[in-house]
Amino acid sequence: MLLPYLHKDLLEAGCDEAGRGCLAGAVFASAVILPPAFRCEELNDSKQLTERQRYALREVIEREAVAWAIGVVSPAEIDKINILNASILAMHRAVDGLKVRPEYLLIDGNRFKPYQNLLHTTVVKGDGKYLSIAAASVLAKTYRDDYMMRLHEEFPAYDWNHNKGYPTPKHRAAIAAHGATPYHRRTFNLLGDTQLSLDF
Repeated sequence: MLLPYLHKDLLEAGCDEAGRGCLAGAVFASAVILPPAFRCEELNDSKQLTERQRYALREVIEREAVAWAIGVVSPAEIDKINILNASILAMHRAVDGLKVRPEYLLIDGNRFKPYQNLLHTTVVKGDGKYLSIAAASVLAKTYRDDYMMRLHEEFPAYDWNHNKGYPTPKHRAAIAAHGATPYHRRTFNLLGDTQLSLDF
C-alpha cells in the first residue's frame, strides 16, 4: 500500500518524469497534489501498470487531484543541457503549471535542484512508495505516450507507436536505415554498439 503523504500538514506535490532513457522525443514530467484523504488501491508506479490501467487511472487522478500539471523539455533542450538537467527542468515546469502552489515537493529519484524556496525530499523508487509520486508517474507516462503516438504518424518507420522512443533493436535499425529525425536526441548513442556513423 502506497503512503498518502510524507508531511500530513503540508500541501505536497509529487513529481516524476517519463522518457529519460529514450533516444527520441521530449522528456515529460508531472506534478500532482492529491487531497490528504485520497486513496486508490490500484495506483502504483506506472511501470507496474498496463496501458489500459494507466489511462483509466489518469481519469481518476485528473478528477480527484487538488491540482496537476505537465512539464515538457524538447529534444533540442536535452541536447543543450543534458538529460539529468532536462528531467529536473521538466519537473520545475510542471510545478510552474500547478494552479495551486504546493508547500513541499516529493521528487522521484535521488537528484533534484531546488525549486524557488520550496523544500523538497528525493525518494528513490518513490513512484512505488507515495501516492502523489505514483500519480505523477502515470500522468507523465500517458501524456508522453500520447505525444509519441503523434510523432509516429509523422515518422512511422521508427516504430514509436510501440517503443515510444526507447532504444529497441527495431528503433535502432530504423535509425541506421533512415537516419535521425528532428526528434532524435543528437547527444545520445543512437546506434548503440554498431560501427555505423550518422550524418546529421
